[in-house]
Amino acid sequence: MGSERMEMRKRQMSVQQESSAGGTAPAQQGQPGQANPRGSNACCFCWCCCCSCSWNEDREERNRKASYDVKEGTADCEDSPKPTLEEVRSWGQSFDKLMCCPVGRSSFRQFLRTEFSEENMLFWLACEEFTKETNKSAIEEKARVIYEDYISILSPKEVSLDSRVREVINRNMLEPNSHTFDDAQLQIYTLMQRDSYPRYMNSPAYKNLLNTLSEQSPES
Repeated sequence: MGSERMEMRKRQMSVQQESSAGGTAPAQQGQPGQANPRGSNACCFCWCCCCSCSWNEDREERNRKASYDVKEGTADCEDSPKPTLEEVRSWGQSFDKLMCCPVGRSSFRQFLRTEFSEENMLFWLACEEFTKETNKSAIEEKARVIYEDYISILSPKEVSLDSRVREVINRNMLEPNSHTFDDAQLQIYTLMQRDSYPRYMNSPAYKNLLNTLSEQSPES
């Protein structure tokens, strides 16, 4: 019995020596603190190695690529180029004229901020920039950014869309193109035109701006 134990111990020692001599690489590969030279294997043993890390990388990339989201109107209206009296008067003629004027959009966006609906303008601006994109990979990336920022129910900046438009977007997201959000953009544009625009026209912000420019005008 004692001889059998001795023989088993010798075999175990020989196996350990062989492992330390020629099998160190596989052992290191399984250590959590060691970098895996074959990154594709990460998915085989831990989903977070590829998913959460790629999400962090994507988030940084998304923040960089989504800079168009804040290109316009980040400054307050008073920091924007001063509008002319003719421009401000034209804003009262139609919502289209207001939205065609960069200073008008900036002033209107500031008003939306006071109504806690600035995301509508942000979404519309993002879609405007998105439709100009021609690179396929950039379209797919920006489509995902817009979806996560304004369409997802988990986003704090989710815009109000009906179920039909949401279904259209979900289908379009399978193969995004520059027209993926056309229906949604039109619906939000109509919402701002119907609800927010009349209140802006009657707001002190617009009236004060119009009165100030009228007093400064040589015609007065």
